[in-house]
Amino acid sequence: MARTPHSVSDVMTQTVVAIGQDARFKEIVETMEQWQVSALPVLAGEGRVIGVVSEADLLPKEEFRDEEADLLQQSHRLEALRKAGALTAGDLMSAPALTVHAGDAIAQAARTMAQRSVKRLPVVDAQGMLQGIVSRSDLLKVFLRSDEDLAAEVRTEIVDRLFTEHPKEVRVAVTDGVVALHGRIRDRALLPLVARLVRAVEGVVDVTFDAGADGEPGAEEEPPPPDDSAT
Repeated sequence: MARTPHSVSDVMTQTVVAIGQDARFKEIVETMEQWQVSALPVLAGEGRVIGVVSEADLLPKEEFRDEEADLLQQSHRLEALRKAGALTAGDLMSAPALTVHAGDAIAQAARTMAQRSVKRLPVVDAQGMLQGIVSRSDLLKVFLRSDEDLAAEVRTEIVDRLFTEHPKEVRVAVTDGVVALHGRIRDRALLPLVARLVRAVEGVVDVTFDAGADGEPGAEEEPPPPDDSAT
């Protein structure tokens, strides 16, 4: 069974196109076009990430080309207006750079991208030196894991460990990333825990249950919360 990709290092791209802070506007555009990327890390010294230049940082140059643009509109977008007159990466970049570390969880990187509305993040070490880059498409690679691989992990890492006395009474099937647990689950209070653990497996889309508490088949359902009132 392939090792579960848990951290950014498992999915990031190590070959990264970057530029120095003195890179000129046209050089930045040409580099983006050549490598088919929409953003570039900006480096200082021997490779420390100090910012990122994206297409959004470059567009004001075109947006404010008309010198007769509405002055009130310009006053409300002073930062964009400043970038419209910038010539180098150091002046154009968004800083400080939003970054992640190789050991960060994939879910953490995904939350950062979603919350900050960015498409990719430079990966840096403890000193801020560039190690790679991770994109939205990289984070989605976990969903390319085969159903067989997911089933094997759910079986060995969750079912066999939680149901040590009767592990074979719970069957695992995976279709298109959706894990279905069938069979006899004696203690239904475990269902919420099982669901949480299965959903935490990288590549799992969802989990369903078809199990009776006393061995009788039950309708496929989401796991119910524990019954605290039971005696």
